[in-house]
Amino acid sequence: MSAKPKLRAGLIGTGFMGKTHVFGFATALKVFGLPFDIELRTVADVTEAAAQRAAAEFGFARATSDWREIILDPEIEIVDITAPNALHEEMALTAIGAGKHVYCEKPVATRSAGARRMAAAAETAGIRTQVGFNYLCNPMFACAREMIQSGELGEIRGYRGLHCEDYMADAASPFTFRHDPEGGGALADLGSHALASAEFLLGPISKVMGDCVIAILERPVTTGGTRPVTVDDTTRVFLRFENGATGSIEANWVATGRKMQHDFEIWVRAARFPSARSGCTGIRSMTGPGGKVFAVSRPDRTTRRTASSALPRPISWASTISRPSRWRDSFARSRVKLRSRSASGRVCEFRRSSKRLRARRLKGDGWR
Repeated sequence: MSAKPKLRAGLIGTGFMGKTHVFGFATALKVFGLPFDIELRTVADVTEAAAQRAAAEFGFARATSDWREIILDPEIEIVDITAPNALHEEMALTAIGAGKHVYCEKPVATRSAGARRMAAAAETAGIRTQVGFNYLCNPMFACAREMIQSGELGEIRGYRGLHCEDYMADAASPFTFRHDPEGGGALADLGSHALASAEFLLGPISKVMGDCVIAILERPVTTGGTRPVTVDDTTRVFLRFENGATGSIEANWVATGRKMQHDFEIWVRAARFPSARSGCTGIRSMTGPGGKVFAVSRPDRTTRRTASSALPRPISWASTISRPSRWRDSFARSRVKLRSRSASGRVCEFRRSSKRLRARRLKGDGWR
């Protein structure tokens, strides 16, 4: 049996997102049965010491404090950029010019013109690129878009998207690169995800009107004293889509108590299609108009609830364990079941023992 070919990757930036990307590389090899191996070749950070620590922790063969060494290495095929936003464009264009494939975190650039330059350069060079819109890889989004594009939900009248966090809620937390006027702020950091989700589901956005709010006017710096904040802590945007739908998004990193809340709701002519699970791990499918039946699915379990058409609060809850590898196919079958049966009390659940989806009737106020 011949050995699989290797793809050699270089990582620029070793903060939170750098660690996340390394985890992704390692997991992909174990989960997806790739036709090649990924070799973690070189990691770069702002100092040699930081790069050496990251190399030891992440498993890279080499370390450097000069990101250009990664691009000049002829053996490296993939350049992974998780550096501060303001540096993305220069790094990506340099990598593209050297014929490297580029995986870049969002936002790809601090201005739309820069993003267009990057896209044009990549197309001209014929290399492959990827942006870190990881939420769009969740099967939930593909399922929702399929339902929208097929016309199953009917006329789309409204959209509401949220990406809320609280990692900047403490006024004592220090000024970081995320507060840099070039590429910083909640809109760039979180709103890029919310906008990507909106366009992925409903198509191109034609008009916007927004409001950016600075909630914490200054933050401490590590060298002492404080520094004024000039980027948004919260941004709310009204949207108009090319298909005629309207909606809004909110990007908020001072939302106390929120951890990875990336939610959306789609309003249609006869009902509402909401997905409101923090971390993008759930989807609720509604049928009607007589009542509302939700199937809220996660990769590790399915939570079901039913609510009256007037009250959104749950009447009853139940959970069962499902097999993550079968989640997408099973949920697709659940939609077929829901369409073929009355919404007046039937729900779908995963049955681990039978490994398939069945419809069951809700009796009284409990699950049977």
